[in-house]
Amino acid sequence: MNRDRALDQLKNHDEPFDFVIIGGGATGLGCAVDAASRGHSVVLIEQADFAKATSSRSTKLVHGGVRYLKQGNISLVLEALKERGRLCVNAPHLVSHQAFIVPIYSWWEGPFYGIGMKVYDMLAGKLGLETSQNLSRKETLERIPTLEQDGLQGGVIYYDGQFDDSRLAVNLAQTVFDQGGIAVNYVKAVGLEKEAGLISGVECEDVETNEHFHIRARAVINATGVFTDGVRHMDDPSAQGMVAASQGVHLVLPKEFVPGDAAVMVPHTTDGRVLFAVPWHDHVVVGTTDTPTENIDLEPRPLEEEIDFILANAAQYLARDPKRSDVLSVFAGLRPLVKSSGSGNTAAISRDHTIVVSDSGLVTICGGKWTTYRKMAEDCIDHAEMIAGLEQRPCVTAELKIHGHTDSPTNDHPLLSLYGSDGLEIHAAAKAHPELAALLHPDLPYTVGEVHWAVKHEMARKAEDVLARRMRALFLNAQAAHDCAQSVADIMAGELGHSTDWATAEAQRFQKLASGYMVK
Repeated sequence: MNRDRALDQLKNHDEPFDFVIIGGGATGLGCAVDAASRGHSVVLIEQADFAKATSSRSTKLVHGGVRYLKQGNISLVLEALKERGRLCVNAPHLVSHQAFIVPIYSWWEGPFYGIGMKVYDMLAGKLGLETSQNLSRKETLERIPTLEQDGLQGGVIYYDGQFDDSRLAVNLAQTVFDQGGIAVNYVKAVGLEKEAGLISGVECEDVETNEHFHIRARAVINATGVFTDGVRHMDDPSAQGMVAASQGVHLVLPKEFVPGDAAVMVPHTTDGRVLFAVPWHDHVVVGTTDTPTENIDLEPRPLEEEIDFILANAAQYLARDPKRSDVLSVFAGLRPLVKSSGSGNTAAISRDHTIVVSDSGLVTICGGKWTTYRKMAEDCIDHAEMIAGLEQRPCVTAELKIHGHTDSPTNDHPLLSLYGSDGLEIHAAAKAHPELAALLHPDLPYTVGEVHWAVKHEMARKAEDVLARRMRALFLNAQAAHDCAQSVADIMAGELGHSTDWATAEAQRFQKLASGYMVK
């Protein structure tokens, strides 16, 4: 992916694109892949970086949704389990099987959750992972020796999927290009153009240069997540708001808090959500909260009470109580839930997606979750084809391999589990030029060569793009990411043709950002 070439390509496109998609998160990228793979002309624009907002801040799970099973939302669970299976097949370098253990402290919990997980297995059908089972106290502690032992009676083990969210987003952007489409970051939609009352294109601003230009389209898709209502108001200032944003916060702890390969799932916390402690990139992600908010921001900040909530709930189930000083990073994300009348809290609002078509033809898709992004995109493009008056073509993404797909076991080389088949090229370059194999920081697994790769091939434009989303340094260890910002900015300046002054200012910008990921 090369941003300059992509911009030239879309600016010099004489005919209207079939689709312009606004939003470079999971939903928008999924729509772009779906449309391009059907043979349509498509361009995606993103105001910041791919997956900058919600789509890089998930719990890192590809799951059916145990909580939705408890709510009786069987159709959503069935759809999600089917999509979980497809993702495991189509992106095996990023999606893996993850064992989860529900610790049992009351006599009734064992049969209750045991039966529930058997139903979960059954709903997955032939796309299921491994079979759930009850564990004795001894077996439970063998899998997770750091569990709180007082009152522990046993556990229930079941299996779901785990993934790297922003790496999948980058691979989806690459898949857009592989299928003949265009995806560009740091291009903001600042207006919608109309002819005879119908939307005919988008007025855009190149965020890097402040240049304005126009993209004509047969249909425009609004896939902007928590920013959905802002785009809808460009179309119709009187449009009723449809997003009920909810903030979720996660803490990242050292691996010793959950040292094995199994995750902990607590089925019920005081805010009505489940709590996960999930091994991820040799660390542990603990969360999440569910706090309704009206503050829509690209960089949401955790509330002190959210941090305290997670620490207090985790302490009930871990033998060693995590303290603020143990937290390596804290990140917050906003869920774009669709408003539901009569619902008193966001934990009770369904994660089902909604598609709305305005009088002028703007197609808006909102809601859903990472696991079901592909099905959401299929539904959206089915609608958008009709709005655009295009030939209706069958969706092919159910079996479409995502960029980086590899049949090689990812444990053959650590780069395969991050980059898939691209990891072989990064490894080969480091063998030819050993300086590329140097670590950026002793507490991080990332190398100098990966910075070069992110800029050359993954459209990284800022230090944050590299350290937060191409690598996951900011999410794993905010202080370590802070400390290597200058060296990353220096490498980027060389690749992008920027000055040393740019590198200094860029490092300082990132360091200020990173301070917000540290728990005081």
